Amino acid sequence: MSDTDDLLEVDAEGVARPVGVTAVHHLRARVGTLQVLPAPSHLTMMRQVSGPAAVDGRACLLAGELRSPGAICDIVSFVGHAGWRGELVVMDGIASRSIYFDQGHVVGAASTVERERLGLVLYRYGILDEEQLEACSKAVDEGRMRFGEAAVRFGYVARERLFTLMPRQAEEIFYGLVLVTTGMFYLLDDFDEAELSARQKLSVASLIREGVRRMHEMRYFRSRIPSDQHVPVVQEGRAPIETEPANVFAAIDGRRTVADICRAVGEGEFEVTRAVFQLVQAGCVAISAPPLKPRDAVETYNRAIAMLLRELDAMDEGDDVRDQLVRFASTGGVYTMLFEGAGPADDGTLNAGRIAENLARFENPAEAEEMIGRWLYEYASYALFLARPHLRRGEVGKRGPLPSSDRAAVSQRVAVILEPIAPAGTPLRGRPHK
Repeated sequence: MSDTDDLLEVDAEGVARPVGVTAVHHLRARVGTLQVLPAPSHLTMMRQVSGPAAVDGRACLLAGELRSPGAICDIVSFVGHAGWRGELVVMDGIASRSIYFDQGHVVGAASTVERERLGLVLYRYGILDEEQLEACSKAVDEGRMRFGEAAVRFGYVARERLFTLMPRQAEEIFYGLVLVTTGMFYLLDDFDEAELSARQKLSVASLIREGVRRMHEMRYFRSRIPSDQHVPVVQEGRAPIETEPANVFAAIDGRRTVADICRAVGEGEFEVTRAVFQLVQAGCVAISAPPLKPRDAVETYNRAIAMLLRELDAMDEGDDVRDQLVRFASTGGVYTMLFEGAGPADDGTLNAGRIAENLARFENPAEAEEMIGRWLYEYASYALFLARPHLRRGEVGKRGPLPSSDRAAVSQRVAVILEPIAPAGTPLRGRPHK
């Protein structure tokens, strides 16, 4: 979004005109007559009195801006202590979250954030698998029923079990709300009970305390476990520490991501991340980079090989390396099948779409997808092996000798680019295995 995308201009005659697409979008959602309410000179507050949204005549009891994570906690605490009944809406320009209050408790929550919708919450906790998630989502999209109703009707989860899981979704939404750094909040008087998929009774004080703790601790955990897509790997010969839940350590197999482990043990991301962090601190577990999808692995390889060949072309040695790479890939083995119809192009790059098609033809496509990063890394290591003699000589034609620091920088830059597909603990070296 540009700096002017959400602006509205008001001329000397009081006529308003939207400047950007975002402003147009907001105004189109408010077709009708609006009442301009008293407000400070640098703010404008309006209420719709006729039009589609005018049926919601609730008063706005509180409103304001959020400018730091956790700032909403003061508002939540105030509403809880006051015992008000209402809907707290927090909007950050991308998402909207609602927390429903009644007599000092949180009784429900709703969110437009995809990962906080009921379906994905049940999936992340391992209650539903992908096929079940898709089937329920399809029923919702067709307007036949709500997600929870679909999950019960299809027999994926018992109604009693679903009811006990509903608070987890409300907690996930609340903890996401605490992390909002910039946005607006609005406390609307009262709410329609029909908005609640299930009435709950969650302690405001407990939610705030846990939300703040998670906000601070997760920031600390992220220094060692950057995301839920990173993969914990057990260090050989190390046993779990006594204070770590054994089910998390047992679920670590070197392939599962943190998100996968959450599904395997039926726990949330925060609980599993904390357990893995304890294992990392104790030296029982190391963290590997997230597994790349085949297309991402190919794009990583393409960036590295294209840069390397550009440097070699500047020394009039690129064609020799290209020929040797092509000969190697055409001598049989995995690369012949992997590269069929996929190139390489003149700049050394491969067609990611065709590579994906070729992977599907392997005897075990799932295993081939897991290996694609290693195969491309080893092929790139062979390319660098071929290039190193030319880089050492530093013959750059008319430009003169290439300084040793620049020669080293070429190899170093290639290695940095290839890091996402590099096997753990494997330096760039030699000829790839067939």
